Amino acid sequence: MSPVYHLSPLERDQAERIIDWTYDPPFHVYDLSPEDLVALFIPKYRYHQVLDETGDLIGYCCFGEDARVAGGDYSRGEPEVLDVGIGLRPDLVGQGLGQGFVTAILEYARKTFQPVVFRVTVADFNLRSLKTFQKLGFRTTNQFDRNPDSMSFTELERSAHERISSQRDSLI
Repeated sequence: MSPVYHLSPLERDQAERIIDWTYDPPFHVYDLSPEDLVALFIPKYRYHQVLDETGDLIGYCCFGEDARVAGGDYSRGEPEVLDVGIGLRPDLVGQGLGQGFVTAILEYARKTFQPVVFRVTVADFNLRSLKTFQKLGFRTTNQFDRNPDSMSFTELERSAHERISSQRDSLI
């Protein structure tokens, strides 16, 4: 049976767990700190928790401005284009959950925010994430280096009108 994912606005206890997550290099750039806790509750960033069918926290996501990276081309914005940011719990990374996890988040966003286009910005070293989004129909629209650290990023987009389907996972 496929996992079922539940999305809801981020709760404080889950946010406190997320800021304690540590990723192995080079993914450690995604580690959050206690100082980041405040940003997780800024309403315009729309952070959500992703729980599995047992209520266990498996990840989080955000919709809008906080999913953007300095240096990118975000001239097209909401409501037409919805930026989506994701974070999967570190011990679950690399276990084949990415496509179902992302599908659940995109389906929730499609129903909740009704954008025309989804956009994601992914660090170029994160080949697993790039491949996951490409498998879900995202296409590269821009590449850039972030200032001041020159980290390379790729922006990808796909239509939000099509139902996002994954044969392995579902969302409630």
